[in-house]
Amino acid sequence: MTIAHLSDLHFGKIAHEEIVPRLVEEVNQAKVDLVVVSGDLTQRARAHEFEAAAAMLRAFAAPTLVVPGNHDVYPWWRPISRLMQPCARFRRHVSDDLTPTFEWGPAQNGTSGGVSVLGLSTAVGRTVKAGRIASEDLDRMRRFFCSRGTEVFKVLALHHHLTKIRGLGPHDVAKRAERALKVASEAGVDLILCGHLHISHIEPVEVIPGSHRLVVASAGTATSTRGRRRDRRTNFYNRVRVRPEAFFVEERRYDAGEHAFVLDSTTRFERLQPA
Repeated sequence: MTIAHLSDLHFGKIAHEEIVPRLVEEVNQAKVDLVVVSGDLTQRARAHEFEAAAAMLRAFAAPTLVVPGNHDVYPWWRPISRLMQPCARFRRHVSDDLTPTFEWGPAQNGTSGGVSVLGLSTAVGRTVKAGRIASEDLDRMRRFFCSRGTEVFKVLALHHHLTKIRGLGPHDVAKRAERALKVASEAGVDLILCGHLHISHIEPVEVIPGSHRLVVASAGTATSTRGRRRDRRTNFYNRVRVRPEAFFVEERRYDAGEHAFVLDSTTRFERLQPA
């Protein structure tokens, strides 16, 4: 299976006029099986920004799995809407499902093998940019992944990070992140797809040394001007290839001179064999 992982599109702050159609064209030509977007589709959650993001999602040939980010909730000048129904515009223009799932291969039929993907919303209106994992989503994550066999490749998609990663510098994590990361590890999650920080970075994580290893793939901003630190002027997305013996995370960088995304690096991880 191949997954295109995009994050932090930030319609309203698009970097290059041609970058959106170039990204859609490349993803479609790669014939990916799923497009995952891990939040921040918009800059200020305006209706026209959501409409542009939704048009991009419709242009993909593959199915999409999308979760909101903190920029997809109503802005502070709409305080009641922000607190009472923060993701109303996301639900209206993108998807009413804030806990989307996708099954590929044997996992579709409840048998061993294949790939299972769960998306969770960490977007809330009570903070400026930090996220939150709801208690019911912790239970949902546990039920979803624990009901899949150890041969299934398990992917969790959400906007905010669940752990501090030194290579990304100082950064926030979602509320209840420690509990969520523990549940993900216990449930055998292999890969976490997230964004929020606008920096492309891939890193393996062990919650407890010697315990289950999972990999965090933090995507940079795919299409906006809002790259940060070392990626300040660069756009990235990830392409994940899952094979029986290993999985590969390709970081693909936009080359403005070539008007195309190019391979920046590939990281290989051996698939963990079930006990």
